[in-house]
Amino acid sequence: MPFTLKSQFAPTGDQPAAIEKLVSGLRNGAQHQTLLGVTGSGKTFTIANVVAQVQKPTLVISHNKTLAAQLYQEFKEFFPDNAVHYFVSYYDYYQPEAYIPQSDTYIEKDAKINQTIDALRHSSTASLLTRKDVLIVASVSCIYVVGSPEEYEKVAIKLAPGDKLTQKELARRLTLLQYSRNPIDPRQGHFRTRENRVEIYLPSGEEIIFVEFENGKISLIEKRAVLMSFPRKRESSTGNFWIPDQVGNDRGNASRVQIFPAKHFVTPTDKLKLAILNIKNELAQRLSELNSQGKILEAARLKQRTEFDMEMLAATGYVNGIENYSRHMEFREPGTPPHTLLDYFRHANGNDFLTVIDESHATIPQLRGMYAGDQARKQTLINYGFRLPSAADNRPLMFDEFTKRVNETIYVSATPNAYELQKSTIHVAEQIIRPTGILDPNTEVRPTKNQVQDVIAEIKKRVAKHERSLVMALTKRLAEDIAEYLIDAGIKAEYLHSEVKTLDRPDILNKLRTGEHDVIVGINLLREGLDLPEVSFIAILDADKEGFLRNNTTLLQIIGRAARHIDGTVILYADTVTGSMKAALGETERRRTIQHEYNVAHGIVPTEIKKEIRASMLGETEPEEDSIPRTGTAEAIIKELDREMKKASREMDFERAAILRDKIKKYRA
Repeated sequence: MPFTLKSQFAPTGDQPAAIEKLVSGLRNGAQHQTLLGVTGSGKTFTIANVVAQVQKPTLVISHNKTLAAQLYQEFKEFFPDNAVHYFVSYYDYYQPEAYIPQSDTYIEKDAKINQTIDALRHSSTASLLTRKDVLIVASVSCIYVVGSPEEYEKVAIKLAPGDKLTQKELARRLTLLQYSRNPIDPRQGHFRTRENRVEIYLPSGEEIIFVEFENGKISLIEKRAVLMSFPRKRESSTGNFWIPDQVGNDRGNASRVQIFPAKHFVTPTDKLKLAILNIKNELAQRLSELNSQGKILEAARLKQRTEFDMEMLAATGYVNGIENYSRHMEFREPGTPPHTLLDYFRHANGNDFLTVIDESHATIPQLRGMYAGDQARKQTLINYGFRLPSAADNRPLMFDEFTKRVNETIYVSATPNAYELQKSTIHVAEQIIRPTGILDPNTEVRPTKNQVQDVIAEIKKRVAKHERSLVMALTKRLAEDIAEYLIDAGIKAEYLHSEVKTLDRPDILNKLRTGEHDVIVGINLLREGLDLPEVSFIAILDADKEGFLRNNTTLLQIIGRAARHIDGTVILYADTVTGSMKAALGETERRRTIQHEYNVAHGIVPTEIKKEIRASMLGETEPEEDSIPRTGTAEAIIKELDREMKKASREMDFERAAILRDKIKKYRA
């Protein structure tokens, strides 16, 4: 079906001109365009209008998960009837495999896969291969290995009523596609058999397929939707899993279904033996090289590990770390680029899809930098016998490989870099006017002497008016110390930096919006894209410390966080006015002048933004600790833990019961 944009608003201000220019550019074959839009000018709405007019499958790339989640929710609201998906790294925690020769320290890969995000990834790839109205919001994980779309589609099981197939044969084929048999508590990527029926829980987490058999044939296929647009998470020893809030009662008969693999790395059985043989041949060659160099320990290490992995592949078709053998599994030549999400777009649509790079000033450098860091770590592992040389081809795309795989591209930023502007040349659409009529914030420079005390006074003024504030520090330690100092001053403060878990960040920001926090102290996580209309004041500490965190682009992005409030004010604490400060202040004043003149000419009075506070897109974590008292006597805590443990046992949630049992042991100790 076509992209159908649904919104109670129509384009206004300079949005119509920006939309017209971008659409015209696409229709006239422009490969690179830039949307230079200030904070709060409705850039996402503009892009949604462009997508609705050009009707192309679209990939939106963001440089971090938090912003990607926000964009996903916004596009989901604009296109409720279309396939809008979220594709980011599926790790809650990730420590890559590494070796430090200086101290002879091997760091084993340690990762916790978030099964909720894994389901969203499967939903993305399945939609690309089955429909055209697809918009995927992705992080830079879209340039990492994800398996061959040709093989992923080729091994998919196609079923229709009347097909000659037995229940046992379907179970065998599902196992080959890495589905797990789970007769008691099936989840995404699982299946179970009941009498003459097989129930298949799709890896996307969106549907359950019921296949019934009679006389060696499929007699009936039904689909049942899983109703969980914002699912809960349940912690287990193996990660976070979809837990359906409600399974739809309505079943729909299906004339044909396509069952995609439960994992993206799947090699057809007839090719798996050849892939293993190729791995064996590479191992023999590499062992010869290491032994000839006198690296006996490295050779023994590599032989033991690789032979174990080959045995696992032969027995199950899968092994942890299978991506390190992706070149052999996909039969690629050495040095060739891996298959990524971009290949799924190209496989399904050729070059006829649109790429949007959000906050391009930050996303482009991130896309550029992924390859070099990955290769340095991998080469050390290879040199010391932890991995075969082919593991180097389990890598992100180089930047030039990325650019060759995208076609029509729109860069979106309030502060585009020289790269985007040079590529776009005349195709730059400027969007400075906000639909609300709000101007860029007032800016002021104050000396650093007693800056924290001054910040406290300014925050308290906003607290009295039920407004929120942000404070930008230079280091994590400083952010934490300032947050603690503000709390001591009677202010509800919280800090936010890179060590705060990814999935906790949206909750912290929502608590700021609801007033549970008065202020958040951050470093650079609060710069791009975050929509916080309640924030009226921002303090930039040590604004004259020239560098990455205080350059022209960064300062403009920080100032933009206060541009969604009528009374937005930014104070830069500095003893000198640097070149970056002067440029940022000058650009802010230029925009204010244009915005003010537009308001006067059109009789616009700035209006306050009222924006709904959305639930976290990954839902609320089931209360592992939230329902447990954090204060009180040890006896009271143990009593409550015991009550929770027994409740979990009654509900047959034995994993949670075991976690609570271990907590009881700790408190008793």
